[in-house]
Amino acid sequence: MARPPYTYLRASIDGGVTRLAVSLYTADVGVLAAVTSDRRPFLDLSTSEAQISISTTGGGPVTAQDVALAREIVTAATRYLADCEHLHAEQSPQADRATA
Repeated sequence: MARPPYTYLRASIDGGVTRLAVSLYTADVGVLAAVTSDRRPFLDLSTSEAQISISTTGGGPVTAQDVALAREIVTAATRYLADCEHLHAEQSPQADRATA
């Protein structure tokens, strides 16, 4: 039986390093990409329970590492899309209607 949509947050401290893990198990995610007035690009993922923002290193000018991260995000999102499309196509029409 499938669970209803939810957001999961876990915080841990290991060796003095704090780690936060946020999992969004819902289709109700808002996605926004824009550039601030001080010319800093950002990407936001948000639900009614959580918001995750990704921006440039230290909130400063765009670096080569920032560009590389943006490419990794696009690659991962493209893979996620392909996986969703493939699995959705395999589902029966009844299963698709049940989740709608």
